[in-house]
Amino acid sequence: MIIYILCLLLFLVGLYGVIAKRNLIKIIIGIAIMECSINLFFIMIGYVEGGTAPILSKGFENAKFVDPLPQAMILTSIVIGLATTALLLAVAIRLYQKYGTFDIRKIKDLKG
Repeated sequence: MIIYILCLLLFLVGLYGVIAKRNLIKIIIGIAIMECSINLFFIMIGYVEGGTAPILSKGFENAKFVDPLPQAMILTSIVIGLATTALLLAVAIRLYQKYGTFDIRKIKDLKG
């Protein structure tokens, strides 16, 4: 149960970074922290104490297996998260090249 609370706490730390910070890089880091907390949460849902890999062979009739679906979803989520983070960083770099700052308040005030 404590692991789920820690996942929620990690998500809230990322949400704080997205809402409270004005630097684009810090906002992107907050989004990445939120993605990691969600991935950790889904991995913990699929965990089975003493479970083995779901490979069927003789002698495993009554064995406990780990659910492979959350693991496959998380692998996909990691790839999507990496692509999203790379895209956000590319946009942030382009904004810095155009406006000379990462501060979203200053970018919003500038026209051009």
